[in-house]
Amino acid sequence: QVQVVESGGGSVQSGGSLILSCAASATVVGIYEMGWYRQAPGKQRELVAVITSGGVTTYSSSVKGRFTVSRANAKNTMYLQMNSLKPEDTAVYYCNLHAGRLDAWGQGTQVTVSS
Repeated sequence: QVQVVESGGGSVQSGGSLILSCAASATVVGIYEMGWYRQAPGKQRELVAVITSGGVTTYSSSVKGRFTVSRANAKNTMYLQMNSLKPEDTAVYYCNLHAGRLDAWGQGTQVTVSS
């Protein structure tokens, strides 16, 4: 069973930047998607950004232009570069790996943006 682990969360002031990383425990062969989701207190988990095995990216409208998702296949790792952070970006950020019947979630990493 493939596992994913997030790292890189923390606290930053409004306008600042953070980089999140997600490492998969094994190489996934074939078509897959890796994505970042977030959940703020009292809200449902929402999509932030997704990248496919073919390199196609999708962003939520709330982060488009500020966040960039990328991956390093050789390292089984995905990144989320977050710039121009806003207080409303405060949430627990989760990594997801989806491939066929495999649907792996990380434990989440907290991102807090203060005004």
